[in-house]
Amino acid sequence: MMAYVLTMLGAALACTLEMLEALAIVLAIALTRRPRNAVVGALAAVMACLLLAALVGPLLLDRIAREPLRLLVGAALLLFGLEWLRKAILRLAGRRSRSSTFREFVEEREKLERFSLPAPGRADWVARTIAFKGVLLEGVEVVLIVTALAAHPWARVPALLGAGVSLVATAAAGALLHRPLRRLPETHMKYAVGLFLTTFGTFFTGSGLGVRWPLGDAALVVLIGVYVAASQAMIASLARPPDHVSRAGEEVPA
Repeated sequence: MMAYVLTMLGAALACTLEMLEALAIVLAIALTRRPRNAVVGALAAVMACLLLAALVGPLLLDRIAREPLRLLVGAALLLFGLEWLRKAILRLAGRRSRSSTFREFVEEREKLERFSLPAPGRADWVARTIAFKGVLLEGVEVVLIVTALAAHPWARVPALLGAGVSLVATAAAGALLHRPLRRLPETHMKYAVGLFLTTFGTFFTGSGLGVRWPLGDAALVVLIGVYVAASQAMIASLARPPDHVSRAGEEVPA
């Protein structure tokens, strides 16, 4: 049951963050140029992602032997998870600026204002292309993450359920608010996603290499606890000033 919940939460959080970034691009285009062209570009990208999911999902989940599949999926999840976790640790420690989809939304609008609008009635290929590219890039990551999390037979339903809930929530937020959620704790959400993906990546990689986890699927809870403790220790360490620097910013003699 715990593994089911962790899978659903991991898929929902990861998909929400990717979809929010895509939403920021589409909304910036819709509010700066003509909304119809933003929608056309975004829908084309969504169709491309659905086609990719239809091709990649069955290929990975049904045609590759279980052990090699777990190793492949585990390695992919570790690549995603460790990168998200690394950036989140640096942000939470104050070494990098915090994530902000709203800031990306504002920056995208400023970029789009440099392009002149085509005559009324003509297709706005600038808007369509930017919307297509933005949604496609984020959508491909969604497809890969959800497919990877669904690699275990029991994980398919919670992974798809989490992605579905995320899609509905993000679309509703965009339709109602017409802008990204400004106060969303994105850095902490990305930290959580990094923990989830790294945990599942470790579990599947170990299973693919022949590791028999003592607690079975419940080992996921232990693994995520270990990664939380280790990452919090890293954040605390990085947030402290070096020993040779005083609180006033002056070097302390050795």
